[in-house]
Amino acid sequence: MPNPQQHGTPPQPGRRDFLLASAGAALLALGGLPQRAHAAAPRHALPELPYALDALAPTLSANTLGYHYGKHHKAYLDNLNRLIDGTELTALSLDQLVVATAGKAAQSAVFNNAAQVWNHNFYWKSLRPQGGGEPPAELRRRIEASFDSVAACRKELAAAAVAQFGSGWAWLVADGERLKVVKTGNADTPLSAGLKPLLALDVWEHAYYLDYQNRRADYANAVIDKLIDWDFALRNLG
Repeated sequence: MPNPQQHGTPPQPGRRDFLLASAGAALLALGGLPQRAHAAAPRHALPELPYALDALAPTLSANTLGYHYGKHHKAYLDNLNRLIDGTELTALSLDQLVVATAGKAAQSAVFNNAAQVWNHNFYWKSLRPQGGGEPPAELRRRIEASFDSVAACRKELAAAAVAQFGSGWAWLVADGERLKVVKTGNADTPLSAGLKPLLALDVWEHAYYLDYQNRRADYANAVIDKLIDWDFALRNLG
């Protein structure tokens, strides 16, 4: 789980507290720790991509999206549903599940798969065909207040993607009124650190290797320049 102290000012109470309270209330209503229950149908489903498999080409090929979405994302979802099937964790939303299991060794498998499902759901919505370009005016003002310029924000996001050692994610997040870039390893997500995700960039090798091989920097810069959905980021600001 990412340590917010590594990224500057600790997050203010907000989304994480709400999610923790919601998750805790749900678990208390169910009797506390998850127990085996009567068989229940898996409750989490694979969302449809918001565009066709070939819509992000040539930046990301249909081949990459086919494997990434149809194999990797689906495998995390299938694993999650298998792990929680018949337990009281099925009562939690995906957000609540991520927060409730973060940092709990006994629930690490549930967390890893739930967080990866959440991260991928968010990543697909962070991209769009003919993306990139300039952010909407309101978002641009917030970016300039936090990074001095949109160019500096882009540069920092790409640098975080490249600097993440091994598998993980680069994020544009809101920490109160301030926007900043953070990176997380493996399945970790800003949700469990109390930050509000605005955009995600997947830097697991399966996200880019078929198209870019070991050229992660080329992948990161191409996605930011040509596919990133600034409108989605603005909507997440609320």
